[in-house]
Amino acid sequence: MDDEGLVVDRSPLPDGLDARVRAQLTFVAEADRLKTILRASPLAAAERRENDAEHSWHLALMVMLLAEHADEPIDVGHAVQLVIVHDLVEIYAGDSPVFDAAAVVGQQEREEAAADRLFTLLPDDQARYVRALWDEFEAAQTPEARFCKAMDRLEPMLLNWLGRGGTWQMPGATESTVRAREAGVVAASTTLADATERLVAEGLRRGWIRPDA
Repeated sequence: MDDEGLVVDRSPLPDGLDARVRAQLTFVAEADRLKTILRASPLAAAERRENDAEHSWHLALMVMLLAEHADEPIDVGHAVQLVIVHDLVEIYAGDSPVFDAAAVVGQQEREEAAADRLFTLLPDDQARYVRALWDEFEAAQTPEARFCKAMDRLEPMLLNWLGRGGTWQMPGATESTVRAREAGVVAASTTLADATERLVAEGLRRGWIRPDA
């Protein structure tokens, strides 16, 4: 992101607002930037790429509908919070397409710095809570985080299938790198792992995924 300041600086909030409400609305306004961050994945229903806000909404829907397939019991409400928060750091860090080796260099450092910058816009208690959600997703050490990570892998695979290749056509995408993403689904859901394997196997058969040399 450039150094143009916060979104609210363009039209400052009215004087006299409660300080906590002002901080919360400032953060909500800044989160509007997520709608401008384009991902590599194509939409299934239109000839354009999805943005991060659309991706996060899609994951929340998937968590709600597919939670029954989690290998471990999960708290769906908590999982939805994880996916709503998980890509907010890309407001400042940008998207890092997984099949672009250059783009992922320094990704963790960029995203940590973005988290430090973004979440502190909130009141202190909410800043700690939202940061903890983001850290939980990244660490993937809870059943909810593991399932959310699985949805974060499955959603672009489904879009790639519907787009007859999508990001599977990127130069860095081959069977092994695609299957490395598939492993995230395998780790959380036997049922959805089977569905993902069928997408990948048929994608290979149809030539939408390049076999390894």
